[in-house]
Amino acid sequence: MDWTQSIRTAIQVMEQQLLEEDCVEKACHAAHVSPLYLQQGFRIMTGLTMADYVRCRRLYRAALELSNEEARVLDVALKYGWETPESFAKAFSRFHGATPQQVKKDTHLIRPFLPLRVSITIQGGNEMDFTIEQKPAMQLIGLTYEVAFENSYQTIPALWQQLWKEHHPLTGSTAISQGIRAHNVGEFALCMDHHPEQGTFTYFIAGLYRGGEVPEGMTLHTLPQMDWAVFPCQGPLPGALQSLNTKIFREWLPGNSEYRIAADTTLEWYSEGDGSRDDYRSAIWVPVQQA
Repeated sequence: MDWTQSIRTAIQVMEQQLLEEDCVEKACHAAHVSPLYLQQGFRIMTGLTMADYVRCRRLYRAALELSNEEARVLDVALKYGWETPESFAKAFSRFHGATPQQVKKDTHLIRPFLPLRVSITIQGGNEMDFTIEQKPAMQLIGLTYEVAFENSYQTIPALWQQLWKEHHPLTGSTAISQGIRAHNVGEFALCMDHHPEQGTFTYFIAGLYRGGEVPEGMTLHTLPQMDWAVFPCQGPLPGALQSLNTKIFREWLPGNSEYRIAADTTLEWYSEGDGSRDDYRSAIWVPVQQA
């Protein structure tokens, strides 16, 4: 199944399973593509996380049901996944700009939110600069963070700043600072372990583990030997790398017919030096197999 069709399949399943608690998880399973990549690609191409899409569709459908005079707010709230009328009314008002009671009296207040239709224009496709490289198994050490898909481009740079502020590798004296120095933590970062219904994934700021005690607060993660599509990047962080990531999802994945995603992870590589320089080098690694 190609990338565009995977997105369409996910939307179709979310529509069919809209009232199910595990709606997003079922859509990820049906799309036959890495859930992490599906969630990232969906957000980049639509501007919404999959969880946001489901919530907006539920609130629109709920409003349509409330236009029926016999419909009770409590029944509609429970049907569409809210545990109390109060939490439903809060989400409903935020989305429609009107309370459930106001919508029952005036259906013109309903904010439409129809099923998405996916149409992708491929601009770069396989002409993007990348190489296929086989890398041996790597054991990484670092710190993990839970990040929401919807604001990851804002959250991740802030996490790096927070890490260097609390545990600077040159001036810090904490056990984590020592671990960062010993293993060059910050050379890599992994996006992994998606959580579909929460719309989040785990972000792992890491370095190559060189043995010894693992400081409290740090963890180990092993990547098996695999082939990677390596996309080089030059330019200041975080803009240059985020721009490259967007191009991968909007252009390379839809236009690529030779490779498929091999694992539910993305790896970022960072060179040493000043990340604000115009000639700073970094890269995004995508695990692949021959299609």
